[in-house]
Amino acid sequence: MIRIAGMAGNRGRNLLNIADRAPGGAELAVVLTTSEDAPVREDATEREIPTEVVPLEDDMSRTDHEEAVLEALADYEFDLVCLDGYMRILTDTFLESAPTTLNVHPSLLPSFPGMDAWGDALEAGVSTTGCTVHVVTDATDDEGNVVESEVDAGPIVTQEPIPVYEGDDEDSLADRVLYEGEFRAYPRAVKWFADGAVTVDEDAGTVTVDADVATTAEGDHDGLPGRRLVSNDRLETLRYGENPHQDAAVYIDHTCDEASVVHAEQLNEGAKALSYNNYNDVDGALNLIKEFDEPAAAVIKHTNPAGCATADSLAEAYEKALSTDPMSAFGGIVALNRECDAETAEQVIDSFKEVVVAPGYSEDALEILFEKDNLRVLDVGALGDRTERFTEKPLVGGRLVQERDMQSISVDDLEVVTEREPTDEELESMVFGWQTLKHVKSNGILFTKGTETVGVGMGQVSRVDAVRLAAMKADEHAEGKDAEGAVMASDAFFPFPDGIEEAASAGIEAVVQPGGSVNDEDVIAAADEHDIAMAFTGQRSFRHD
Repeated sequence: MIRIAGMAGNRGRNLLNIADRAPGGAELAVVLTTSEDAPVREDATEREIPTEVVPLEDDMSRTDHEEAVLEALADYEFDLVCLDGYMRILTDTFLESAPTTLNVHPSLLPSFPGMDAWGDALEAGVSTTGCTVHVVTDATDDEGNVVESEVDAGPIVTQEPIPVYEGDDEDSLADRVLYEGEFRAYPRAVKWFADGAVTVDEDAGTVTVDADVATTAEGDHDGLPGRRLVSNDRLETLRYGENPHQDAAVYIDHTCDEASVVHAEQLNEGAKALSYNNYNDVDGALNLIKEFDEPAAAVIKHTNPAGCATADSLAEAYEKALSTDPMSAFGGIVALNRECDAETAEQVIDSFKEVVVAPGYSEDALEILFEKDNLRVLDVGALGDRTERFTEKPLVGGRLVQERDMQSISVDDLEVVTEREPTDEELESMVFGWQTLKHVKSNGILFTKGTETVGVGMGQVSRVDAVRLAAMKADEHAEGKDAEGAVMASDAFFPFPDGIEEAASAGIEAVVQPGGSVNDEDVIAAADEHDIAMAFTGQRSFRHD
């Protein structure tokens, strides 16, 4: 545990934030001020943190005052000194006797040092400022006079950028820098010291932070950086979010080269703009059809596939995708991985759809699609490669970041574990099912025949229920197809044989699943009992959002 001596001039909000958050287990051993009336004293006392006051006497030299500060701190054990609005330039009298001393300055040093960093930033007209946590170094000459160029010039530990908006004044900018910048950067720096991740070389005037690296240490996941900064520009304000009582906007990353809904062109001018839910669903639809090289079509509802298929032609693929669950496709999203032709367009407008997205449209197709006033027609351009490596999920108070699920299997990757070998058609269906299943919410079960879906069981808390749902969808909602003789794909292993028993009742004849359960032998035995072929992928494919 690291103990801190805090030195504040007034309110000490950064010190109190550190005390409340205890980054890396750090705690404040004492808070010292120069005034009996400093508000931080009362707040520190409420937190049972001792306080000390060393007033600035009129006849006190800088050196005399620093010696008095050191004497006041002598009875406390501490490993780090943190300044917070401490309006005294420190000299080596203090700095050489105390542990490493940190300060936070409200700008991105070396820009805007001095007393009015916020006003200087506004006067300069910058669009980004921020804060800097740095090591405090002596900024005086041999006579004890302050050398302005040396103030706030110590080696930098960390920084946090903060946007400057049109209409900002010093108060609004100061608040944003404090609450969104300093309240992040200062605890981060303290945690690094608490974790022993910081090396300060005073002679060289450098700071090295082992934890603040772009590629993490050997044995950890490569490429997930120590800090992640996100800067997007607001593309537009949306009518509302998921529900009418929620405000929402969509932001754009101009550096993204991958085909995306955010960069798509809406071709039918005058049609209503995309909603929050439209953006979310189209993103999921695009991610699915990017899986396939063959002509592919998918119908998406609430980010889940209502149907997906590949075929020799786009129109045939769409027909097969739609027939999986035409009832659920009502009000859905259509995604195509080829230029939309007139034949496909005619099928798309047969029932109500919210959006159709494709890498281009023929003139005849556009003429047909524009007949539907409420159908948004999006052109994403050439699909190209999938270049975005990471996906993010915002959490209250943070975010989850992971690599995208880019796994792609072939027949050669499948391990057959049952007495009956799958047929060539079943193997092809297993591969298609697995690539599609990646985009079904967990627990996910997919029934397929050839390269088309026949039933989708998504988002269930029980894998057996997901099998039952897929069977019901196939037998009651699909048009011209059913579960009899289908292949079943499961996004995770079957923990018990009951899922296989349920699949057998539905008419399933082959199964692809990750394997890896402690009960794999019982599950395989159940498949053998029903003459079901089964193959393991060796990897699961959860999708929880």
